[in-house]
Amino acid sequence: MYAIVEIAGQQFKVSKDLKVYVHRLANEEGSKVSFDKVLLLDDNGNITLGAPAIEGASVEAKVLQHLKGDKVIVFKKKRRKGYKKRNGHRQSFTQILIEGISATSSKKAVKAEKVTAEPKVEKAEKAVKVAAPKAPKTTKVKKTDATATEDNI
Repeated sequence: MYAIVEIAGQQFKVSKDLKVYVHRLANEEGSKVSFDKVLLLDDNGNITLGAPAIEGASVEAKVLQHLKGDKVIVFKKKRRKGYKKRNGHRQSFTQILIEGISATSSKKAVKAEKVTAEPKVEKAEKAVKVAAPKAPKTTKVKKTDATATEDNI
C-alpha cells in the first residue's frame, strides 16, 4: 500500500515505515503529524484518485529530527567587469517516519486497467487535407537583343 501525499508544497510517494526528508516543519521532534492532502491511494491494485484530494484519507507520521542539508555555493561573476559575488545556502529539512496510511470506506475506486489506444477515424479523416494539383511552372524567355525572337533562343 502506498500513497502520493502533498507535504509542505511538495508531492511524495510514501508507504509504511518509510523515512522521508521534507522541508522544515514547525512540529517538535518526537511529535506526531497528520497529512490530509492525499492525492492518490493504492491498496494492492485498488487505485483511488482524488479531485484534487481524497476526502477522509490521511497519512500519519512521526517527526524524527530537524537538520540542515549540504551547503550550496552560489558564485556570480562577470568577466572583465570586476564583479564577483559569493553566497552560500543550507536548506532546512525535517526527517519524518511514515507510521500509517488510513482511508475511509466511502471512496471511489478506479481499477487499474491498461487502456488500448484505438485510432479515431473521424479525426484522422478531418486532419488529412487534399492538396490541389499545382499548375506547371511556366518559363519566361528573356530577350537580350531587339532582334532576338523565341525561335532563336
